[in-house]
Amino acid sequence: MSQIHRRNFLGALAASSCVGAVSGVEDAAAAEPDPADPGDVTGALARYIVSARAEDLPAAVRKEAKRTLLNWAGCAIGGSRHETTGIAISALAPFAGPAQAGILGRHERLDILNAVLINGISSHIFDYDDTHLKTIIHPAGPVASAILALSEYQHLSGRDFLNALVIGVETECRIGNAVYPAHYDVGWHITGTAGVFGAAAATGRLLGLNEQQMRWALGIAATQPVGLREMFGSMTKSFHPGRAAQNGMTAALLAARNFTSSDHALEAKRGWANVLSTSRKYDEITGQLGSRYEILLNTYKPFACGVVMHPAIDGCVQLRNENKLSASQIDQVELRVHPLVLELTGKKAPRTGLDGKFSIYYAAAVAIVAGAAGERQFSDSMVRNPEIAALSERVSTIVDPSIREDQVRIRIVLHDGRKLDKFVEHVIGSVENPMSDAALEAKFTDLASGILPPAQIRRVMEMCWSIDYLPAAGALAKAAAAS
Repeated sequence: MSQIHRRNFLGALAASSCVGAVSGVEDAAAAEPDPADPGDVTGALARYIVSARAEDLPAAVRKEAKRTLLNWAGCAIGGSRHETTGIAISALAPFAGPAQAGILGRHERLDILNAVLINGISSHIFDYDDTHLKTIIHPAGPVASAILALSEYQHLSGRDFLNALVIGVETECRIGNAVYPAHYDVGWHITGTAGVFGAAAATGRLLGLNEQQMRWALGIAATQPVGLREMFGSMTKSFHPGRAAQNGMTAALLAARNFTSSDHALEAKRGWANVLSTSRKYDEITGQLGSRYEILLNTYKPFACGVVMHPAIDGCVQLRNENKLSASQIDQVELRVHPLVLELTGKKAPRTGLDGKFSIYYAAAVAIVAGAAGERQFSDSMVRNPEIAALSERVSTIVDPSIREDQVRIRIVLHDGRKLDKFVEHVIGSVENPMSDAALEAKFTDLASGILPPAQIRRVMEMCWSIDYLPAAGALAKAAAAS
C-alpha cells in the first residue's frame, strides 16, 4: 500500500471511529425522554397493559369487543379466497415452519408468525373491516390476527383473549389519537404504524410480560413502523395490518426472552412519535387509562370500501330507492364532501376492484346503479361495467370544509330538469348510527357464504358472541377453518 493510500485509509478509519463514537452518544441520548414531553408515557402505558383486569371491563366494552371480533372474523373468512390471500400463501408456505395455527376460511395451517400475517391480510383485503373513526385505524386486524394464532398455539381462555383484544385496541387507538392527523397527513398508513403496538400489547399480555418486558415490547414495536398510503388501491394495503400483527407478535416474543429496547420508545426525542409525526398529544395515550375506552368508538362498515366514501354511498342509495332512479335518467351527480374524501378516494377512472374502493366517482355511480356497495359491487367486472363507468363520468365533487367526514350533501340533476337533494348527517355504520347486531350477522353470513356451510357459519358467529366463556379461545380458529 502506498504512503498516500495508507494515509487516506487511516484517515477514513479514524473518521469512521469518530462517527461511531458520536453515533453512540446520540443513541444514548435517544434513549432519554425529551424534557418537553409529559413524563414517562411508555411506562404509564406499559403499566396499564400488564395490570388491566378482565373483571374490570364494563359490560358495554365486552359487548363491543365481541362485535369487533365478529366483524373481523367475517371479513377474514370472506377475504380468504381473494387472489391476494392466495398469492401470499403460495409465496410463503414453502418457507413456513410447523403447522401451528389456521387460516380462517381455508384448510392450510402455518407457523404462528406466518398465520398472523395471512389472517391480517385476509381480514383487510376487502376494506370492509372495522374503523376507529377518530383516527381511521382499522383496529381488529393487527390485534385479533395476532392473539387468535397465539391462542391456538397455547391454551388461552376466551376470557383472557377478550381482555387482550380490548387492551390491544386501546393501545393502538390511543397511540393513534396522539399523532392523528399529522402522522396520517404525511403519508403513513396509521393502521400499520399504530397497529403494531396493539398487537405487541395484546400478545405481550397473553404471554404474561412484566412491566419492564412490556416496555421493551413497545420499544421493539416502535422500531418497526409499516405502511405507506401510496399503497392504497393495491394488494399491499392489506399487507400493512398483517405485517403489523406479525411485527407486534415478534416484539412481544422477543421481549418475553428479555430482548431489550429503549424504555422511552414512544416519547423520546428520537422515538416513535417525534420521528413519525410533526405534532403529538401524549395525554391521549395516558389520560383516563382504564376508564375511557376507545373500543366504544369502533364502527363497522356496511360498504366494502374506504370509509370516507360511505356517506356518498348511503345518500345515493337512499335517493335511488326513494325515486326509483336509473342511470339513464341522470344528467349530473354533485357531491359536496369533506377535504379528506378527494385526498383518499379521488381516483377518476379505476381499473380494478381494488382501485374502485378508492374512487368516490365510481362509488356514487355503483350505489345508484346497483343499490348496494358490498364486496360484489367492487369486483373487477363491476368496475368495468359500461353503464357504471359512464355514470361515474357524470359525478362531480366539491370540497367543503364545513362538511364532516361522516357527512355528504348530494344533488342529483335529472335530464328532465328535476333536482333531487339529500344531506346525510350521520352515515349508517357511524357511532351515532351504528350497525345493529343483526346487520353484523347478515354481513358475516354474506361474506362467509360459499366458503363455509350455513351450520358452520352459525357456529362461528355464536362462538364470537360467547368468546369470553370459551375455555380455549383457539377453538374459534379451528371452527372457522374450511374442510
